[in-house]
Amino acid sequence: QVKLVDSGGGLVQPGGSLRLSCVASGFTFSTYPMIWYRQAPGKERELVAFIDNLGTTPTYVDSVKGRFTISRDNAKNTVYLQMNSVKSEDTAVYFCYVKIDWNDYWGQGTQVTVSS
Repeated sequence: QVKLVDSGGGLVQPGGSLRLSCVASGFTFSTYPMIWYRQAPGKERELVAFIDNLGTTPTYVDSVKGRFTISRDNAKNTVYLQMNSVKSEDTAVYFCYVKIDWNDYWGQGTQVTVSS
């Protein structure tokens, strides 16, 4: 069955960096776009970054442009989110996501806390 496992979150100081990972299994990873979402306390889930199946057209929400980079390694069935110059407003649970045949699949989420 489809499984997404998120990791890499933690506590980081403002201006610091983190790299999130999402390891996928149970489907042909290289044929599907992947998305990172986040959900901050008291807020709706927000799309952060999108990458197509070949990794050639990354797109980002305006608030993270120039700071975050989404990438993927199809040989490792893994999508990454490199987070640089983090801000307190980046504090959230981060989830990877894939839609397959009209079904939605989510990772379990990884907590990112930006605080001094």
